[in-house]
Amino acid sequence: MSSTDEAAPARRIEGVWSLPVRGPQIAPIDPALLEAFAGIGSATASAQLHRMGITRSFIEGPTTNAPGTRIVGRAVTLQFMPLREDIYTDAGETQEYVERSTALWAVLDEVEPNDVLVVQAYGSPRSGVVGEMLAHHFHNRGGLGIVVDGRIRDSQSVRENGTPVWSLGSTPHYASQGTLFAWGYHVPVAVGGALVIPGDLIIADDDGAVVVPIKKAPAILEASTKHDTWEVFSRMRLKAGGSLRRYYPLDEVGEAEYLKWEADGRPLE
Repeated sequence: MSSTDEAAPARRIEGVWSLPVRGPQIAPIDPALLEAFAGIGSATASAQLHRMGITRSFIEGPTTNAPGTRIVGRAVTLQFMPLREDIYTDAGETQEYVERSTALWAVLDEVEPNDVLVVQAYGSPRSGVVGEMLAHHFHNRGGLGIVVDGRIRDSQSVRENGTPVWSLGSTPHYASQGTLFAWGYHVPVAVGGALVIPGDLIIADDDGAVVVPIKKAPAILEASTKHDTWEVFSRMRLKAGGSLRRYYPLDEVGEAEYLKWEADGRPLE
């Protein structure tokens, strides 16, 4: 590696509070689990979580910049806090250069393949959480996508570099130019009304982003797979003119037909 490719030492802000705040190391997710979830949509996962008693899995607000894209990955988290200028000025930092000492740069340097960056940004319209350059770095490290209950900048360039983003829109501001300050990473975050713990599973597609508690993931996978299978059956019956009340959801007669269809090898009628 040439000297120009070597990463500079991580910087910290030692002023009113020692920053950035860093949570514990995040456990890896079995790649086989991610692969098994590849066909499960956010709507199905959210419905199954609701049936299990977890009612706040939907990250409300953010929508995709890449229609037709679905991602399934491990949550790495970034927490913004309200901006208070003395946090960095008392440490001898200026606004122009302070971001490289914050949790924003720190978390990006720890992104691994199949990670989804989940950002708590309070719905702020003034802070562009990431822009073109940081999105390139995220993409180059193997990040799958970004979910933020706030905004990004350089939206066209971010879209063109292949980084899918679920956000509230765009802004011309860079991250610390607005009302927020990147405070901590690898910590629990509240995003769009949902609690996301580092290491949770994130499913995001055209319907939005959903958080699956990692310990619930195997049960959600089993229930979601069964649900998606009977929906294939129901969809065929409804397209053939079948009764909505019988086939969605399945009543007793519909359930019996579905089980026979399963036993017959799921013929595509």
